[in-house]
Amino acid sequence: MLMLEDGTVYHGKAFGKIGTASGELCFNTGMTGYQEVFTDPSYKGQVLIMNNCYVGNYGAKKEDVESESVKIAGLICKNISYNYSRKQADESLEQFLAENNLVAIYDVDTRALVTHVRSKGAMNCIISSEILDEAQLKAELAKVPSMEGQALCSEVSTKEAYTVGDPNAEIRIAVMDNGVKRNMLKCLSDRAYLKVFPTETPFEVCEEFKPHAYFVSNGPGDPAPLDYAVKNIKKFWKPSARCLVFAWVTSCWPSRTVSQLIKCTTVTAV
Repeated sequence: MLMLEDGTVYHGKAFGKIGTASGELCFNTGMTGYQEVFTDPSYKGQVLIMNNCYVGNYGAKKEDVESESVKIAGLICKNISYNYSRKQADESLEQFLAENNLVAIYDVDTRALVTHVRSKGAMNCIISSEILDEAQLKAELAKVPSMEGQALCSEVSTKEAYTVGDPNAEIRIAVMDNGVKRNMLKCLSDRAYLKVFPTETPFEVCEEFKPHAYFVSNGPGDPAPLDYAVKNIKKFWKPSARCLVFAWVTSCWPSRTVSQLIKCTTVTAV
């Protein structure tokens, strides 16, 4: 059973781990790359709707991940493929989800669900394959904290700085890891030498690397309480820094953080 914060209930079938999962509801419309999405650090704490009609048809492969573990809190799908056709796959999607303790529900009208979320706005939800009483499930959902005010970057960021790429490269980039994806580092390191810093690293420490540019990665949670990120970006932009500053612009996290520099209030949109 799937219950939304506004009381809307959807029934479906269990997949992955038998249990209960909750978090902020979000969706992804990608046709492929579901394994990369599940391991994307920017989805930390969120229950994900996969809006593609079929998920799991090419299985799961150990290399096709964006971080060391699954980051989504739960999964909602229309159709699940138990069989997979890719020779390179290591296992089925069901095995992958069970190994990563991920609760999932399928046979849900995901198009109707996404339309509902688009019209009503961001909200929490709960999935359960063990609690089937609506009153009990509603009580559990009431305990789920709002995403507003949650600073989750420190939970997914590296704990220690590390380098990626060729030390002899002409360009050096300091990466602020707020939840950076492995593919971002791979693409950047094809052209530059990177040093990846924990999210709360002060500007002065990053400057010791003598970077030509700063890359501000996307990340999970609410950027509003991250004063350190705002202070860092402000220093990156100072003319004396003489550095290019760029970010993963398809994500709202850098945009919302930068907006705080000009005293704008940010809200979650879907």
